Amino acid sequence: MQFVRLILLTIITFTFIQDSIACSGYKVTIGNRTFFGSNHDAWFTTPHIWFETATIDKYGAAFTGARFDGKNGYAPQSGMNEMGLAFERLVAYHPKQKSFANRKTISTPTNYLKDILHTCKTVEEVQEYISKYDHSYFIEDIFIYVDKSGKYLIVEPYKLTIGNEPTYVIANFCPSITPEQNANKLDRYRNGVAFLKNGIDTTLAFCTALSDTMHVCRKKIGDGTLLSSIWDLNSGTVNLYFYHDYKTTVQFNLSEELKKGNHIIAIETLFPNNPEFEQLRNFKTPKDSILIGVFLVASAGFFLLTSIFFLIQYFRRRESKKYSYVQLLLFPIGLILFYYMYVLSGPVNVFYFSAPYKDPTNVFISLTSYIPFLLLLLILPFSMINYRLIKEKSWSLLAKWLFTLNNLIYIVLIGLFVYWRFYYIFN
Repeated sequence: MQFVRLILLTIITFTFIQDSIACSGYKVTIGNRTFFGSNHDAWFTTPHIWFETATIDKYGAAFTGARFDGKNGYAPQSGMNEMGLAFERLVAYHPKQKSFANRKTISTPTNYLKDILHTCKTVEEVQEYISKYDHSYFIEDIFIYVDKSGKYLIVEPYKLTIGNEPTYVIANFCPSITPEQNANKLDRYRNGVAFLKNGIDTTLAFCTALSDTMHVCRKKIGDGTLLSSIWDLNSGTVNLYFYHDYKTTVQFNLSEELKKGNHIIAIETLFPNNPEFEQLRNFKTPKDSILIGVFLVASAGFFLLTSIFFLIQYFRRRESKKYSYVQLLLFPIGLILFYYMYVLSGPVNVFYFSAPYKDPTNVFISLTSYIPFLLLLLILPFSMINYRLIKEKSWSLLAKWLFTLNNLIYIVLIGLFVYWRFYYIFN
């Protein structure tokens, strides 16, 4: 029964990952040559590559990443050290279990991940290093480490597994709890596996085609694979491909870059202008616009307070008040919009997907996709009533102005919903 429950949870999470987050990777080994490819799929607009030099007891390494982690710098998404050890981080689901006892705590994940490349040269050493820590800290992540021998280590929240197959493909799932038929529901994983069945090679052209086969480009605004990196673990080079354009590449030689000292490069500056990336960067959401974020939070507070206000008003003067039913109606509408502002301001990126957005893990979030249509239905009759109330004296001055402000916020929100293409006709 526990196994069945685990599989069901995995399937549910797979559906979510299929729609929302899409990273992938692979490794190919022939003889004494190994290539490791990483597709970093994200809505970040600040991808970087940086180089951290060696010290007496540490190896030099290169990292790529796009999420800024304050004083710790950018969080590494992939990387390789001068000993030919590479890694990638991917989002994945695993049901929570009991944490490891008597192990070190991971207090600064960015530094922890960088230290692994700075101190290890083989996947066996990585396994030993990670085994000292409670790596269930990364309950929403899975990692793959590959060394130049071709061996690879899969790091799940509660399990470490070393493999040595000539090829390996990974996406957003934990292999130990995921049946192959479920893994094949992910296009990028299925495409990568199918591509490798036609033969393997350790040339840059072959790996570029494989990365291209596994990349993601969503329909709404063309977002998806932000950065592809192909690491040659034996020669110590990395080829970068920006925003799923595989016609242009920039190559770095790790040893040559480390001679320049510690330095960081904005990847966007290395490539020609990419119109799809510009579309992503100019697409504003509460995540990257302080003005929109503050407006949604302020609107949430306004809807909550005014819903309570109009409910009190309704019961205090119901018999003598014209349009009293509107005040009663504003109570549930205010609560619904309060929750919707929370959804839009929260971690779920509904802005990048075709409407109606469906979240298989939360039916209430799915239902909020229809709220923009509710506002469209309300705005005309509410505006007409608002006009009449301003001319009459049936409501208090405060109630009239709160209702007016309520309608003005509706209009602004409808404009944002059109911009975000929440209405099906704009998909």
